[in-house]
Amino acid sequence: MKKYLTIALASGMIFASSCSKNDATSDADASENPFFTEWTTPFGVPPFDKIKVEHYRPAMDSGFKAHVEEIEAITNNPDEPTFENTILALEHSGELLNNVATIFYTVNLADGNEAMKEIEADYAQRFTSHADEINMNEKLFERVKAVYDKREQLGLDSDDTRLIEHYYKNFVRGGTNLSVDKKAELKEVNNKISELTTKFGQKMLAENNAFKVIVDKEEDLAGLPESSITAAAELAKKNDQEGKWMFNTSKPSWIPFMQFAESRELREKMYMGYVNRGNNNDENDTKDIIEQIAVLRVKKANLLGYKSWADYIISDNMAKTSKAANDLIQKVAKTTIPYAKAEALELQKMAEKMGHNIKIEPWDWWYYTEKLRAERYSLDEEMIRPYFSLENLKQGVFDLSTKLFGLKFRKLDNMPVYNSECEVYEILNPDDTHLSVIYFDWHPRSTKKSGAWMSCYRESYYKDGERVAPIITNVCNFTRPSGDVPALISIDEAETLFHEFGHALHGMFANTKYRSTSGTNTPRDYVELPSQIMENWTCHPEFIKTWAKHYETGEPIPDSLIAKIDASSKFNQGFVTLELIAAAILDMDWHTITDTIKRNSITFEAESMKKMGLIPEILPRYSSWYFGHIWSSDFGYSAGYYGYTWSAVLDADAFQAFVETGDIYNKEVATKFRDNILMLGSSRPADQLYRQFRGNDPSSDAYFVRKGFVSKK
Repeated sequence: MKKYLTIALASGMIFASSCSKNDATSDADASENPFFTEWTTPFGVPPFDKIKVEHYRPAMDSGFKAHVEEIEAITNNPDEPTFENTILALEHSGELLNNVATIFYTVNLADGNEAMKEIEADYAQRFTSHADEINMNEKLFERVKAVYDKREQLGLDSDDTRLIEHYYKNFVRGGTNLSVDKKAELKEVNNKISELTTKFGQKMLAENNAFKVIVDKEEDLAGLPESSITAAAELAKKNDQEGKWMFNTSKPSWIPFMQFAESRELREKMYMGYVNRGNNNDENDTKDIIEQIAVLRVKKANLLGYKSWADYIISDNMAKTSKAANDLIQKVAKTTIPYAKAEALELQKMAEKMGHNIKIEPWDWWYYTEKLRAERYSLDEEMIRPYFSLENLKQGVFDLSTKLFGLKFRKLDNMPVYNSECEVYEILNPDDTHLSVIYFDWHPRSTKKSGAWMSCYRESYYKDGERVAPIITNVCNFTRPSGDVPALISIDEAETLFHEFGHALHGMFANTKYRSTSGTNTPRDYVELPSQIMENWTCHPEFIKTWAKHYETGEPIPDSLIAKIDASSKFNQGFVTLELIAAAILDMDWHTITDTIKRNSITFEAESMKKMGLIPEILPRYSSWYFGHIWSSDFGYSAGYYGYTWSAVLDADAFQAFVETGDIYNKEVATKFRDNILMLGSSRPADQLYRQFRGNDPSSDAYFVRKGFVSKK
């Protein structure tokens, strides 16, 4: 996913590699704080080796003070409002504050600690209040509106006009047109939401770290692959449980357990531990938090003139209306449910065939799916893993980027990093000019939030006619190396790597004039297009043989195994699609509420899933109480989880553009995708950019064919 940070200032997200000292900080403090000095690091990357936790507070304090002064200067400028003295001035304001906040929040997600959690909690409402003071500044908005009203007569280019529209829209959506009383109410609501979303994120990290299943009898490991057993033994040893085996909710630990553990009792324990994160009626319970957030979001939407939070959010997305978004996911759900029901019957028969007198439950699905996959295709994950080393997969995504776009990759040693596990690369254009720097952070840690994401330490923009190159990061939670065995990852993890690198490409190729419209600063139902299209190549029969090589012998993956992977590509798609759509519908149901009655989240979720017809053998991918995409920030995927499916329609149609040429590496199509999608960010409307690339609006046909729900025409 593309990670949206918990800060949204009226000036947009602004990143810089060097900052000036503000007079709020003493010279002595400034000399020791890297945020107040010129950075001499390669490519202007953050000096992680010099940044200490104690540097963040004074740097943020100085950043707030400087930004307030900059906003006052713009607001009180006696000259007539112009593009330069108002819009550009806003775009360039807040440089220190945004720089500090970007580094803080990005590192905190990947490698936070207790001191950083305290800073996060202490400053959450201050960032919200600061943004509100700007967004609701009537005098400042008058200047923005004056430029907006005459934008067509200014003779500006499309990038400049788009930036004017961006700021005007942000002020309107931020509450600038509200009455004094309503503004005060909105500020109160925003502060409370900020407080609660911060608490949610911190409780979820604590929940992820708290749940563990410890096995002390070797017979309870029956069925598990050796790699999973070894990793569990190492995890136990790290947690002072030497001689035992420890499993947790990180996907590299959890998924193999659900797929292969013969102990149904332990599978149930693992599954319920995962789906009840935040739902244990203890100090980390999140139910009351999310129930409050849902009410507050309705209040905010109503204040801003919308019936529901979904109406407010989606009005700024490619779908435009909550009805359009809901129509798509309901159509997918209706199409998918019969396939999921048929799969459940097949799994029930497999259990009976194995002599297991049970009724299939959610904690059985993964296990019997693997048994059925092995029977039907003579294939299971463990046959594939030896060919899926992380190192080879990384080289595969590099090679694909070279085939499509001519990119070159150079590993950078001795770079400043926030954790020693990080790898850093320079990305070069075909002509050897610098394009970007990227940080990779591959494996789980107790200090890292779950999932995988892409963020930017610096976004691309133009300064004095020269492109400022972006600094990107991909953060994942992939299977670790174990003993002498390298990191061998699953198909799901492999697709995740390609997915996140697709976001990275979107950030790397960004080539717009302004940061606010650069790279991944796009509608949330469009931002997943560049990431999800990359997944199409991961196990494509023509491509997989170029990178999947046995970690011991170096032998390429055999054609017979490729054929099995390809043949099974549509297997279990009812489950895969329905659990995701169930989460999207759950999100939409929470955020199409139009009243401010506080709901019981357990009852609400049960009713939502019953209404959509979700079968009892499947639960949504994310239950309400641990649905971090929608509760950890107002700038994440709230009322936007449908976007993964909306973008899946786009990416299936876009990949079809390659398929139609008979060449999945077609450089002409790749160039059009780069020039219209990857480079232009949101400098044009999303639907316009897609038509520029494809020549027409997207069709859902390729999506349903790929799922196996519709036959290829």
